[in-house]
Amino acid sequence: MPVDQQANRVFLRHPKGSSAEILLYGATVISWKSGSTANSLPTERLFVSSKAALDGSKPVRGGIPVVFPCFGAPTHPEHSKLPQHGFARSETWTFDGIIMDNEAGVSVKLALGPNASIKEKFERPFHLVYVVTLAEHQLSTDIHVTNTAFTTTSPLEFQALLHNYIRAPSSEVLITPLQGVSYYDKTESTEELRSQPKVEQRTAVDVKKFTDYVYENAPGKYEVTWGNGNVEVKAANFKDVVVWNPQQEAGSKIGDMEEGGWERFVCVEPGYVRGFVKLDAGQTWIGQQVLTAKL
Repeated sequence: MPVDQQANRVFLRHPKGSSAEILLYGATVISWKSGSTANSLPTERLFVSSKAALDGSKPVRGGIPVVFPCFGAPTHPEHSKLPQHGFARSETWTFDGIIMDNEAGVSVKLALGPNASIKEKFERPFHLVYVVTLAEHQLSTDIHVTNTAFTTTSPLEFQALLHNYIRAPSSEVLITPLQGVSYYDKTESTEELRSQPKVEQRTAVDVKKFTDYVYENAPGKYEVTWGNGNVEVKAANFKDVVVWNPQQEAGSKIGDMEEGGWERFVCVEPGYVRGFVKLDAGQTWIGQQVLTAKL
């Protein structure tokens, strides 16, 4: 069956052999197996640490965590009670039905609204819908944010990001095209240096050292390539992109990162994280991405 709903997760299967697995906790995609146009054999495309918690006790280290309504440590006054990266990745979502089930693909949606634990730390009314679509060589993940307030004197302000852990050898991986794009280097030693924009000079970005770069007003379409692999990341309404790999310098300090895990992935994360989306009452904003296995 194309959609297999279990107690705490949902499995998607495509007739051509690709598959995906989504935890209801955090709406986190923890597996995407897909062939490519060059090789039909389904291959795991996402990295999940062997030390990751998959029981709902903490956000998953790997896959595609959903970041909302703040990226990193909260900076907006309304987010002051929130943990890093907000609450979407650490709340249990509701399975909200099958959207599509045919030869082209299979698509499901999950939903999250203000429950008791969210209301303790975030007072704004909202509704999230997360749509995951599996095709033969593609995985699409779209987040719909609705300001459910009837009337308000100020808009709902938020950030959102899809934290893709793409399985790839970090010593070989290259990300293009980011040359000429302004970015902020979060690995710098002081806040002053972290807040100073730089301009990417490289024709292709690597992650051979500890990398945590926030590219602002980025192209929206990125090629992630390595020796025998290529995954395209195409985004809509996510004006920024984060490239992250902790390498041993920072990775060895992450409790749920397996030893050497930083050698097996690169994070290329479309988001709206420089500034805030401002959403009026009754309006919906949609951030979309499509991952395509090209090799």
